[in-house]
Amino acid sequence: MKLEHRDCVRHANALDPRTIDTLLNDVPGWTAVDGVLSREFRLPDYRATIAFVNAVAQVAETQDHHPEMTVGHASCSVAWSTHSAGGALTENDFICAAKVNALYPGMTSA
Repeated sequence: MKLEHRDCVRHANALDPRTIDTLLNDVPGWTAVDGVLSREFRLPDYRATIAFVNAVAQVAETQDHHPEMTVGHASCSVAWSTHSAGGALTENDFICAAKVNALYPGMTSA
């Protein structure tokens, strides 16, 4: 089952580096560095950026897994990690990243 069709689970375990490398193939545009899965999205204008932020917020609320976001005029950086796993990456981070990628398939990344 594709990651974007799965839901986050409570008490997810930290992933090992090999699994992280494998899961990165399922979330194009994202990078994993020091326990953080991140991607910058470029958008046409501020209105589109805010619409995107709100869509990401809806994913976060539905999954009960919340990212750090940095909002610019025509960009938004999204960063996932799992505090309950000691700030490590879990499958929940990748599930949410896949759901965010599915929001706007035509979007470009920085």
